[in-house]
Amino acid sequence: MWRPARFGLPAFVLLGLILSAPVLAQAPQPTLRISTENAEDHVQTRAVARFIGQLRQRLGDSLKVEFYSEARLFRDRDVIRALEQGRVEMALPGIWQFDRFVPDVGLYFLPVLYGQDDLAINRLRDGEIGAEVNRRIETDLDVKVLGRWIDLGPAQIFTMKKQIKKPDQMAGLIIRTPGGEASALRLSAQGMKPLVIPWPDLPAALAAGRLDGLVTTFETAASAKLWEQGIRYAYEDRAYFAQYVPLISAAFWNRLSAQHKKALSDSWEATVGQSRVSAAQAQAVARSVLIANGLRITTPSLQEGEQARSQLMKRQPEMIKSLGIDPSLPERAATSGGKP
Repeated sequence: MWRPARFGLPAFVLLGLILSAPVLAQAPQPTLRISTENAEDHVQTRAVARFIGQLRQRLGDSLKVEFYSEARLFRDRDVIRALEQGRVEMALPGIWQFDRFVPDVGLYFLPVLYGQDDLAINRLRDGEIGAEVNRRIETDLDVKVLGRWIDLGPAQIFTMKKQIKKPDQMAGLIIRTPGGEASALRLSAQGMKPLVIPWPDLPAALAAGRLDGLVTTFETAASAKLWEQGIRYAYEDRAYFAQYVPLISAAFWNRLSAQHKKALSDSWEATVGQSRVSAAQAQAVARSVLIANGLRITTPSLQEGEQARSQLMKRQPEMIKSLGIDPSLPERAATSGGKP
């Protein structure tokens, strides 16, 4: 009986075609390297650990995360350039590291914010001015600002031998600052001599007698046990409010899938609130720890603080010009009775 011809391939030929067909390559697992400068028990480091925990809940193993604290990858003074060059994917430099690259971040060190309370700082960092500063950071540095900034807290003046009780007693003191021309200009306006020293190098500088003191927060001073380095006094003037900015390399961000981008943003936002609360609690606890270890704290009265800010405000126009800050930003920050 006639049957229609069947056109097919022998089994061994078909198997050969299957084996030789191109295999669809799976997308490589992205690696997120995070660089910070502080020790493991620091509020910033703990905030990053919470963020990583949130990421793993959302992404599982689809994103590899490597966290390098204690400047094991980069010091913060170098990490912004490293982000631009793609040598690290994420970092959280302090605001004092930015004015070399984005002058407008110097706003946060101007006299208009000297001694201001948390409410004033909150309005500024989370409002329209904060959003504008973030846009300028992203444009000037080719990075992604992942979300709201996290806190370290108000910075104070710590000294070794001289107890400051009045602002005019600051004159001539050599004070370590973590960086930033804006911070240095404000210290200079108060009569002090600022000296930039990276945090890992601070113990040696104190031991060598190169400093009279430093500007930092209670939490940082306590976590480093600075009383063991000879720090004896603090002037609680809220010199500036220290914050960390979450940055991601734009080159890395642009390679991510929409799912990964959303997970990163959502994980960070889920972290910020608790991180800020924890930072405030840590500052309060650290203040008590420092007192228990012999630190003597002088807190200026509200009137003394306002007088000091009023005197510093006379220097603000020249600081704005020297730093290259957009004058409209401090003008807007000064609304509502001098509060942002």
